[in-house]
Parts: sequence; C-alpha cells; structure tokens
Amino acid sequence: MHILALTPGRGFDPAAWSTVLASGVDGFLIREPDLEAGELLRAARWCRREAPGVALWVRGRLDVALACGAGLHAQERHPAVPRSLLPMSRPLHAASQFPERREAQQLLVSPVFPTPGKAGVWGVPALHTFLDGLDGPLPRLLALGGVEAGNAAALRHPRLAGVALIRALWDAPAPGLVVDALRSAWA
Repeated sequence: MHILALTPGRGFDPAAWSTVLASGVDGFLIREPDLEAGELLRAARWCRREAPGVALWVRGRLDVALACGAGLHAQERHPAVPRSLLPMSRPLHAASQFPERREAQQLLVSPVFPTPGKAGVWGVPALHTFLDGLDGPLPRLLALGGVEAGNAAALRHPRLAGVALIRALWDAPAPGLVVDALRSAWA
C-alpha cells in the first residue's frame, strides 16, 4: 500500500511537516498555492533533507520541481510537459479523463468519499467498476478524499496502489498511528 501525504495549504510549518514526513508515508505532495517560488523551493529542499527516502511531489510549479528533483503534480489546466522531463502526477476527477492522463506516473482519483467543498464523489462501487475496466500498464492510482482507516479496507482493489491523505494526517494528533491503522486496514 502506497500512502501519499498532501500538505493542507496552511503554509510551510517545519514542525508539522516533519511529523507527517516521519509518520511512515511513502510520498509527500507539497500543495501550497500561497507560497512564492523561492519559499516553495526552500520548503521542497527542506523536505529532501528531512526525508530523503520519501518520494517528493510539487503541485503546479515545474521550475521548483525541476530545481529540487521532485515530481510535478499538474493541476487541471497545466500545460503539457514531456514525460521524459520528470515524473508527473495528475488529478482524476472522472473516468473520462483517464485516456488523456494515463501516461502520468501517478493519478489521484478524487474524491472517493464525501469531502468538504468537493462535488462529484466517485464512491466505492463506481471506483471499482472503473478499475475493473482498466488494462495494460497503469500509473500508480491512489484514492483521495475522505479516506481514513475506517473506510480504507472497502477501497482495496488489485489496480489501486493506495491512498492519498490530507486531513486524516494533518489533523491527527499522531500521524504515525494513522499510517499504521491504514496499513492494517488495507492488509
């Protein structure tokens, strides 16, 4: 099971970020739209030093991703980037987007459960139907949106690599316990 932590958009907070990076997550996506490029680059480089074994992704800033050796999480209207340039991650809000995004290394299928401020919930049956229809080489597919230990087991599918989390990690008093509970529920 792959667990990706997405930052909550509260700015660079080394103490909080360090706790999540050390929680046992496999990947860390910096999703901080209010950080200027220089501050975002400092935060990304800090993550590299703090957790060199955790896969690092930067949302929306190709320059920062390239400068720190991270993957790029490209939002909906991000211009095309050559696949050979760096690892790409994309959101997947509808099955109809899959053909054009299948070449990414990672897709965040979202939202899978009801999430504040998000419409168009996939739900487990629709997600599994979508996954059942896929074939050939696939990107890493991660479920995002309302995922927690209590509902993670329902998501399991041979083509789903794991989950991506925001609130479940950042609002928890002990993110490491959340990661352990998710891995136990998934097993």
